Amino acid sequence: MTTPLVLGVGTAVVAIAARQILLSGSRYMATPRTRKHYEGGFQPNMTRREAALILGIRESSPEDRVKAIHKKLMIANHPDAGGSDLIAAKVNEAKDILLGKKKQESIF
Repeated sequence: MTTPLVLGVGTAVVAIAARQILLSGSRYMATPRTRKHYEGGFQPNMTRREAALILGIRESSPEDRVKAIHKKLMIANHPDAGGSDLIAAKVNEAKDILLGKKKQESIF
């Protein structure tokens, strides 16, 4: 007599827990905390906007911030440490453009 009652309560608990997990997952995915990546490719001539997108900073960021972000990205993507030559070149080019050391033309 108590077995059906225990099974019913157990099923209800599992169903409620599953619903809560699904709801919390959908709420997490709906929040703008998850950063959306830029889906476009590289432009023929790099602009200040594209340089800022590559480094993940604003176009008007101060010089020390640009240098700090550049250093962080180069440590992660340096070709000698197994990183990509293309990504390293684009990161260097973006830094040069944002610091005003290079005209806005691409090396590729």
